[in-house]
Amino acid sequence: MRYKPHWAPGTDYSAYRFFIRRLNAHGNGKTMEVPLARLPLMGFIYVTSGEVLIEADGFPYLCQPGHALIIPAGCPFTISYTNEASGYSGCFALSALSDMKAIRFLTKPVHQAFWFDEGVFMGELFNMLMSSFEKADDLFIEKGLDLFLSRIRSGQSLTIPAVVNGFLESVFNPEREIKTLAAYANAAGISENYLSRQVKRYTGRSVGAWIDIVRVIRAKKMLAGTSVPIIDVAARVGLEDQSYFSRFFKRETGQTPTEFRKSMQG
Repeated sequence: MRYKPHWAPGTDYSAYRFFIRRLNAHGNGKTMEVPLARLPLMGFIYVTSGEVLIEADGFPYLCQPGHALIIPAGCPFTISYTNEASGYSGCFALSALSDMKAIRFLTKPVHQAFWFDEGVFMGELFNMLMSSFEKADDLFIEKGLDLFLSRIRSGQSLTIPAVVNGFLESVFNPEREIKTLAAYANAAGISENYLSRQVKRYTGRSVGAWIDIVRVIRAKKMLAGTSVPIIDVAARVGLEDQSYFSRFFKRETGQTPTEFRKSMQG
């Protein structure tokens, strides 16, 4: 069995069967180096702590502790947001499995939660897969993948209401301006209270908290990568008052916008 990282330039994808790496994304709002990709193999991620928001095939998937996401080969995906995330991610070829029946139904992303003891077991399984990958233990990799996929239940993918998916997709879309709760609710044709309850129930965060997260992500990107004046950065993230923006940014990051920009330039 031959192993190569799936991001290696010039990789002969027909020559390798399995890859896994530890997911270790510290900090709020950081993104992994997967701006937009299509894997020629089946991709997967398993989160043990923190959270990762992945957009796959045009839909957002919020992966929290105990959540696994499988992304079919050729499916476009991007990682929009991470928060103190740890776990495992990788990919595998069908030839790495002893029995392909388990994934015949996987024609679109599958998002599944493993709770309590089952979640602990899955974490240990991925840890052993990582160890086996490092040792090139082909036999355990095959059996471990089979065991993982045997726990994926067809038709039981986590479902998030369309209004919540629509909100996450809209607020994280870099081509759309950041709006208020009222504007997002109005665009969805629902009440503010209903949108607030649904988002909180299915993501664990309020609408306002997600809006603030996106504000910080966009502000960091502009402060680090452009010379846009801070007053204009504030306006572009929906905060017209520069003083309030500076207080908000320091509360969320521990640095003022000026301090953050200097640290990035340094």
